[in-house]
Amino acid sequence: MAKKKKQFAVIGLGRFGGSVCKELYQRGHEVLAIDKDEDKVSEYVSYATHAMQVDTTDENAMKQIGIGNFEHVVVAIGDNIQASILTTLVLKEMNVPTVWVKAQNNYHHKVLEKIGADLVVHPESDMGRRIAHNMASEKVIDFIDLSDEYSIVELRATDKVNQKTLVDLNVRAKYGVTILAMKRGEEMNISPMPDDLIHQGDMLVVMGHKLDINRFEDEGL
Repeated sequence: MAKKKKQFAVIGLGRFGGSVCKELYQRGHEVLAIDKDEDKVSEYVSYATHAMQVDTTDENAMKQIGIGNFEHVVVAIGDNIQASILTTLVLKEMNVPTVWVKAQNNYHHKVLEKIGADLVVHPESDMGRRIAHNMASEKVIDFIDLSDEYSIVELRATDKVNQKTLVDLNVRAKYGVTILAMKRGEEMNISPMPDDLIHQGDMLVVMGHKLDINRFEDEGL
């Protein structure tokens, strides 16, 4: 049975919105690309099902293009915070079920949450943190923030833990973190056993409080 296509609208075709638009379209979904800049719209005609020049702060204009029929709308408006907020407000008043919005700063984030944005993202900030983590430590491969305090981090095992078992490391008791999985090459070991051996270069997927993970990274690996 063929996978059902989803319908997305992407508003704002800058670097972030443009990449979201292209990726969704390449994955076979129906995508309406929207921007107030005619040149941007022309640029994305080949990367979307439809591309339109629209003032998304104008509720009547949004009704005319049928934006209320879309289940998923991404608001990726660049530097114009007012336009981003007004567009989000229009979408939620038109009962669009899922509205994801790019935020410029924490104040913008708070306002978006208050007016009903379903998910607020900080792509530049998130990517900046990711790069900083990777630059600051040779052990960090990748990470996901679960909240302000908790993360899941992929750490590279060093020679310090080579040929040791999870029992030997005793990370939960010593550091308060949990090793969720181990990866060696292409082989992923989900829920590793206490007597599983760790090899230098293995990837350890670790979950816990950020301070505890940092301590494990500094002292345990």
